[in-house]
Amino acid sequence: MTELNEPLFHVVLEGRKVGPYDRRTVVGMRIRHTLTSEDVLVDTDGRQLTVADLIGRRPRVNDFSPNRTGSHSIVRATYPASLAAVEGKGHAIPPFRGEVEARVQPDVLRIAGRFRKGLRWKEDRIKLPLKDIVHARVRGTEVELDLRPAEGQPLQRVSLELFTPAMAAEMLGWLPAGAPWPHDMLPSAAVAIDRRSQQVLWLSVAGATFAVGVVLAVLLARRLY
Repeated sequence: MTELNEPLFHVVLEGRKVGPYDRRTVVGMRIRHTLTSEDVLVDTDGRQLTVADLIGRRPRVNDFSPNRTGSHSIVRATYPASLAAVEGKGHAIPPFRGEVEARVQPDVLRIAGRFRKGLRWKEDRIKLPLKDIVHARVRGTEVELDLRPAEGQPLQRVSLELFTPAMAAEMLGWLPAGAPWPHDMLPSAAVAIDRRSQQVLWLSVAGATFAVGVVLAVLLARRLY
C-alpha cells in the first residue's frame, strides 16, 4: 500500500509514460530486471531521473525499523541493495525479498529488510562480522562475499545486488581486503601468461628445428667426402 504523500513516478518506455508507481514498486521491478538502472522516470513534478538515481537515494527513515541501533552507533556507509543469493551454511540469513539496507559499521555488515513468513511480511536484520569475510569482489553490479563457514563446511557465499557498478565498487572499498579471490585472474595477467607460453613454444620449436638441421648437414657432409 502506498503511504500518504509518498512520491510517485512514471516510467518512460518507448516514449510513453507508464504508471505511476511508488519507490518500492520501481525498485522491485529493477530487482526482477523488468527495468534497468538506465531507464528514465518522471516524478510528479515533471522532473526526470533514472532508476539508478532513485535507488541511490537514502531510503525513508521508517523503511527499516526493526531493532535500529542508537544514535551513537558509527555508520561508515549505507547502501540500498537486494539479496541476490546465499550459498552454503553458516550465518542464518533471512530470505530477504525486495530492497534491503546494507550498512557498513566498524566491525559488522548489517543487512536489514523484509521477507515473507507464512502469509505475512516480517522485518528483520542480520549482522555479518567483517572479520568473517574471507574473500570479497565485485562482479558487474554485484558484491560477492565468501564468509568463514561453520566448522567442517565450505565457505558460505553471499551476493548483494547494488544496482550500479559504481555503487558496488564503492561498497567493496569499505570492506576488508581479505585474501585474493580463488582462481581470480585479471585479463591482463592472463594475456601476459599466454604470450609467455607462446614465446616458450616458439623457442622450443626453433631449437628442435635447428638441431635437426645440424644433424642433416653433418650426414650430408659425410656422404660428399
